[in-house]
Amino acid sequence: MMRWAARAEHLAGLPRKVVFVAVGAFAKVMTTVLNSTHVHNPDTLIRLVRSRPSSVPLLTVSNHMSTLDDPLMWGFKGFPSMDAKLARWVLAAEDICFKNRILSYLFRLGKCIPVTRGGGIYQEHMSEALDVLNGGGWLHTFPEGKVNQEDVPVRRLKWGTASLIVRAPVTPIVLPIVHSGFEKVMPEKAFYGRRPPLPLCMKDIKIIIGEPIEFDLWSLRQTALTHSCEENLNNLGWPKTSPDGLDEAAQRWLLTSISDQIRTAMEKLRTFEFGRWQIHLAWEPASTITVENLTQFCSF
Repeated sequence: MMRWAARAEHLAGLPRKVVFVAVGAFAKVMTTVLNSTHVHNPDTLIRLVRSRPSSVPLLTVSNHMSTLDDPLMWGFKGFPSMDAKLARWVLAAEDICFKNRILSYLFRLGKCIPVTRGGGIYQEHMSEALDVLNGGGWLHTFPEGKVNQEDVPVRRLKWGTASLIVRAPVTPIVLPIVHSGFEKVMPEKAFYGRRPPLPLCMKDIKIIIGEPIEFDLWSLRQTALTHSCEENLNNLGWPKTSPDGLDEAAQRWLLTSISDQIRTAMEKLRTFEFGRWQIHLAWEPASTITVENLTQFCSF
């Protein structure tokens, strides 16, 4: 899967820089110029991306509303979306983003890690995502596992994100993000049951950034140890025991507990913050595209 193309030293890093400048500029135009975007608590994300300790990994999680969530959600004003060094790594569906050599090369330059949906939490490229966290990097995941454009509660999360939290030597900072509006920019069934050929404009986008979630992994592991392995579990290469001495049932309990905490945090952002913010925004004048918006783009 062209892992060599994802290395920072590939051709002195020039192809990666070109990709991030181009994609970052596209995200800026779509998010801040051609659509109206409101961001709650952006400083928390910017601070963690720019200023967290170099040895501490960052793991952001969000709902998945469209195929353009990433990169558009990083295009808001003030965010360094064109800085390849600060940019996130992201788990990307192998069957969509890595269909051929050209796409594979471009997505690899864009710091994307291929994952096979349904391939289990111990599939080959999950170790690559773990390497990112081990190096103190920033990784983004869509733990719901697929696009969902309906305004419904956050679905049950896949265990892949929780497994990375458990396996990382240094517990990452976990930051939940919830957004809406990207499903209108790139609707799945807008034209004869298909996506539009180009993203749509003049839509209202909201991005809610929460506060970091703290996990007491030692306590969670101790609780997990009380769970026996009475069930006959055989699921995609699960080890009989983990390095922590957890059997299969205990591992499942641990991953479910962490996933539930993340889902609860995301759902609180979706229901409470969107409702409260909607009242606040009702008193503000609607954003419009002006010449000033266009001329100020280069300063974002």
